[in-house]
Amino acid sequence: MAMVGMRRYCLCASHGFFVLVFLPFLFLFHHAPVAAGADAPSSQPSLDKTQEAIMKDLLRIVGSSSWSNTTTSNPCKWSGVNCTRSGSSWVVTNITLPNCGISNSSIFASICRLESLLALDLSRNSLTNLTTQFFSPSCSTKEGLRLLNLSSNMLSHPLSNFSAFPQLEVLDLSLNSFTSENLSADLGSFLKLRSLNVSANKLTGEVPTSMVGSLLELVLSGNQLNGSIPPDLFKYENLTLLDLSQNFLTGVVPDKFMKLSKLETLLLSGNKLIGEIPPSLSNVRTLSRFAANQNNFNGSVPSNITKHVRMLDLSYNNLNGTIPLDFLSHPGLQSVDLTTNMLEGSIPRNFSPSLYRLRLGGNRLSGNISDSICDGMGLTYLELDNNQLTGNIPSELGNCKNLSLLSLASNKLQGQVPPAISSLDKLVVLKLQNNSLNGPIPYAFSDLKSLSILNLSQNLLTGEIPSGIFELQKLSILDLHDNSISGAIPISVSLSKALIELNLGNNALAGTIPTMPTTLTTSLNLSHNNLSGSIPSDIGYLSELEILDLSYNSLSGEVPSSLGNLQSLTQLVLSYNDLSGSVPIFRQNVSIRIEGNPDVVNGTGDKNGIHTTSTRKRHTIVIIIFTIAGALVGLCLLAAIVMMSLSKRIYRVEDEGLSAGESVPQITNGCLITMNSIHTSAIEFTKAMEAVCNHQNIFLKTRFCTYYKVVMPNGSTYSVKKLNSSDKIFQIGNQEKFAREIEVLGKLTNSNVMVPLAYILTADSAYLLYEHGYKGTVSDLLHGEKSDNIDWPSRYSIALGVAQGLTFLHGCTQPVLLLDLSTRTIHLKSSNEPQIGDIELYKIIDPSRSTGSFSTIAGTVGYIPPEYAYTMRLTMAGNVYSFGVILLELLTGKPSVSDGIELAKWALSLSGRPEQREQILDTRVSGTSIAVHSQMLSVLNIALSCVAFSPDARPKMRNVLRMLFNAK
Repeated sequence: MAMVGMRRYCLCASHGFFVLVFLPFLFLFHHAPVAAGADAPSSQPSLDKTQEAIMKDLLRIVGSSSWSNTTTSNPCKWSGVNCTRSGSSWVVTNITLPNCGISNSSIFASICRLESLLALDLSRNSLTNLTTQFFSPSCSTKEGLRLLNLSSNMLSHPLSNFSAFPQLEVLDLSLNSFTSENLSADLGSFLKLRSLNVSANKLTGEVPTSMVGSLLELVLSGNQLNGSIPPDLFKYENLTLLDLSQNFLTGVVPDKFMKLSKLETLLLSGNKLIGEIPPSLSNVRTLSRFAANQNNFNGSVPSNITKHVRMLDLSYNNLNGTIPLDFLSHPGLQSVDLTTNMLEGSIPRNFSPSLYRLRLGGNRLSGNISDSICDGMGLTYLELDNNQLTGNIPSELGNCKNLSLLSLASNKLQGQVPPAISSLDKLVVLKLQNNSLNGPIPYAFSDLKSLSILNLSQNLLTGEIPSGIFELQKLSILDLHDNSISGAIPISVSLSKALIELNLGNNALAGTIPTMPTTLTTSLNLSHNNLSGSIPSDIGYLSELEILDLSYNSLSGEVPSSLGNLQSLTQLVLSYNDLSGSVPIFRQNVSIRIEGNPDVVNGTGDKNGIHTTSTRKRHTIVIIIFTIAGALVGLCLLAAIVMMSLSKRIYRVEDEGLSAGESVPQITNGCLITMNSIHTSAIEFTKAMEAVCNHQNIFLKTRFCTYYKVVMPNGSTYSVKKLNSSDKIFQIGNQEKFAREIEVLGKLTNSNVMVPLAYILTADSAYLLYEHGYKGTVSDLLHGEKSDNIDWPSRYSIALGVAQGLTFLHGCTQPVLLLDLSTRTIHLKSSNEPQIGDIELYKIIDPSRSTGSFSTIAGTVGYIPPEYAYTMRLTMAGNVYSFGVILLELLTGKPSVSDGIELAKWALSLSGRPEQREQILDTRVSGTSIAVHSQMLSVLNIALSCVAFSPDARPKMRNVLRMLFNAK
């Protein structure tokens, strides 16, 4: 079936929600236009004089810096322009200018004069207003326009305004703030529409049923639609794509899908639908993707639903009963997700050769794992955790040569761990914990060269730890606790290159503690064993270790003073050994347990107790607190004097500096956060508010914010960021809470983080003030006109700067997480001095109040970690994933999404072989020298670890920073 134009969506969230990526496209109608830059004949007639003048007006408005390839005098050769012959001259038929930073709405006055225009694409810009002229009868363009793409702007017009475009066949208004009072009436005015995408807007009411019968694609996701799915929707028999996900739909889904005989994609995710999955879906032969996850569906899984469907997601529902015997066997089936339902019975024995993802975790499945599970040999992700599976792990799993994730945790599996698993050379995550497995750990596990996470805890394993496991170059987490493993800890543990967490507690290990790798940063747990000898002093080299537990062993000798070097330590447990001496005094609060060691005292002389800090330290802290409190009182008095002198600026703005007719918003609260006298004397809130009333001061617009440049009376320049608080996901309504959160952030100090100097609150908006040193964003640098000139040292400096800033934010007492980390939210003070922006969004945005999925709020498409689709929780590991994508952009020169393919997924697909990795690097810079090439490959390894599929497999930011510093 030929799609309308180019397919414009990518269903990319592997665990549930589907993130729609709408790409700009060029719709070719009944002409044969000359594409921009095409080799048109040298004798090509000139463009119609009127249209040539119009195009020059457009160039003036857009600017040559945004609109590339405009050096030629012939507009038909400009990038994004298509022309066709009309009589003796040429006319413009298509204009495609996505992601050009366009914010000047006067562009539409010129566009309205192009009577010949058939297709207009201004997606991913910063437009806030279409002007009334664009909708008026005097706009000649609207009479013939057939494709209109205004997606990813900041437009907020009524949808009814587009009713005067009678020829529209393709309309994409997604990711804006369009509204509708009567969606059925509004959509009924498009008489020739074939593709409509109004996702992620503010549409309310019920699902419309007044569209024309020619409609092929209908995307209404991420709005506020309510009510049930109407039976009349099934009269649109030509539909190939129907997306109603992420709304508030309720009720039972009508069982009438046989009427939609051409349907290819159906998305109902993230609603409140009930009842059974409609059986008629099984008979739609064209249906290839069906997602209805995160609803309240019950009943059984339709027996033939996978006969035609290739990708199925019914996770997080209340489905019960058994899985049909032939459910997984249909030849075209690729992905099945039934996670977190109430399914019972056994897993079917027959599997499709095309199946690469099977997620059945969180059910009540029983019986054995079939020895035919790898007959198709295509499985890449297999998750059967949290069920009631019994029997042995089949050795036939060794035939799944593509497996990268295998989770059989929390079942009732018995027998030995099959050595055949060691043949899975692509395996990254292996989780077998909380079963009843016995016997030794296979020595052949040392061959799992890609393994990053190995969890065999809470089993009945015996024997010794294979020494070769610690020689695995990518192993970052090893958890063997609660087994019966004996012997000594292999000295090869010191050879580990990536190990950040080691848990060997509750075993029968003997001997002494060997030298531990300095990569350990999260936890070292050797408790409840039979270890003897002294605590090695070189443990003090683990300067970033957070938890050290050596309790319940037979350790003797003095507590080494070198433990005082553990500056990141939060918990030290030495209980029930034969230790003596004194525990060092730590420079930060540490929970210390030393009971069961009669001869051990804390640094203050306390014995055998549980300590949070020493008594002396508590006294010192009390003194410091009172000292600081006194200083703060003095500073507050000083600030009060300053604020009183500025009170007219703050509370009486309406009386100052206003010309007739101007209206500056009334300030309800304003505060100087910084105590820097340079800024406190320069910043005037009046000037800031006057600046935001002038659109000419706008220099950047992002998804949630608008930035203005303001020059203070003394000549100092600042940036004023207006938070787009009209969106209900902002929590600015509670001004006291907002002020408190911003003041905390204002006390941060890091050169790679944009820290607010002051804030201003009005009745319905909030503004933050920063130092102004804006030289564009990293996205501009990499993907703008000057991207060819960016050498590797500059890119590497940017990577280090962002890593330093993010490590700082994650290391705060209350870690600061980033809701949206991308190259567009990283500002540049110079070509190699980055600053992370939008650090306040995590504190003042409530994703639960969003009409869309969490993954559509928490991040930009291409940077969103896959787990956000189902965890609904912002994490440091998620930030690491986003940073990994930024590294890949620096390494490749490519954007985060190209042609519907995410950069991270593309890079991972080429990471298997060394010769393929060469294809990932930007050859414009990788070939400049051997040293550059080598360092880029090292950084690539770091980037790939950051975008690992499993959050547990990703390193922490401080380790990423360390690896970047050591990359050669």
